[in-house]
Amino acid sequence: MIVWSTTMLIIEAMSVINARLGKIALGQLTAGETSLMVTEKVEAALEAYSIMTRSGDVDAVVKLYRNNVAANIERLNAETGATA
Repeated sequence: MIVWSTTMLIIEAMSVINARLGKIALGQLTAGETSLMVTEKVEAALEAYSIMTRSGDVDAVVKLYRNNVAANIERLNAETGATA
């Protein structure tokens, strides 16, 4: 299960990276999006650290990151009018 979840996380994260690189290439990346990219990563890392220190549950950490990536995909698609 962890291999599948991690593989899916990688694939899903690539969608977010692609969307953000597209915005950069078109000069459409806002300061708010740039700030959000940093704060999201810090918050996710702190939450992942908390999960690992409490339970050591790697599956929960992958689930956390997949949920964050899914929210990013949804938000970025809504901004561009794309569908997932």
